[in-house]
Amino acid sequence: MIELPSKVEGKQFDLYKLEQLLKPIGYDIGGNWDYDKGYFDFKMDDEVGYEFVRLPFTSVDGQLDADNCTVELGRPFILAHKYQRGLDDHANVGSISGSFNQFSEPVDKDASISDEFLETGKDVIKELEATLLI
Repeated sequence: MIELPSKVEGKQFDLYKLEQLLKPIGYDIGGNWDYDKGYFDFKMDDEVGYEFVRLPFTSVDGQLDADNCTVELGRPFILAHKYQRGLDDHANVGSISGSFNQFSEPVDKDASISDEFLETGKDVIKELEATLLI
């Protein structure tokens, strides 16, 4: 994981409006959220795992699944996971085992990040700032 300092840190937005601004530039709300915190993810690569720019946010007033929730943005970071090749080919052997063994475990949950993805991540953050700080 590499943190990327940004001018968006500490800024507050209505969650619905924030999502409407971020989706067109490639962000999705990550599946790893709770009632008071979550992440927007920008997928840079998913060849042998994945590299994301992850933008954390926390609720300032109310729960994330409620209307009119205001969130505060945290410090973005790049997250990389690398997976074993070929294990998913055997995940759907049977209908029961396939429902439990859908994905291989990461070989490296905090994989190193190449210079290429570091530079791409910095560019993604510049676009994020240009979009949100108008």
